[in-house]
Amino acid sequence: MPWLREAPGGVILEVLVQPRASRTRVVGVHDGRLKVQLAAPPVDGEANAALVEFLADALSARRSDVSIERGDTGRRKTVRVAGVAAPSVRAALSG
Repeated sequence: MPWLREAPGGVILEVLVQPRASRTRVVGVHDGRLKVQLAAPPVDGEANAALVEFLADALSARRSDVSIERGDTGRRKTVRVAGVAAPSVRAALSG
């Protein structure tokens, strides 16, 4: 899966976010990235916070284990999640 790769101590996710959606959810893969719709607006870091919270809840990880490595101000983000393995991430986010 191009949107998911193993990293030391966890995984790296390539994510495409769509803020201001009707609800927060994973809607599949778009352009090689996991597409996540976020209910939060892209204002004052609200969408980033919503993404971190959503991924932490979906992967049963602590919020402190989820960090946005690249793409802080854009729709294309690289997210690191510590303490999880790729198979469990794939199962939790692929449907």
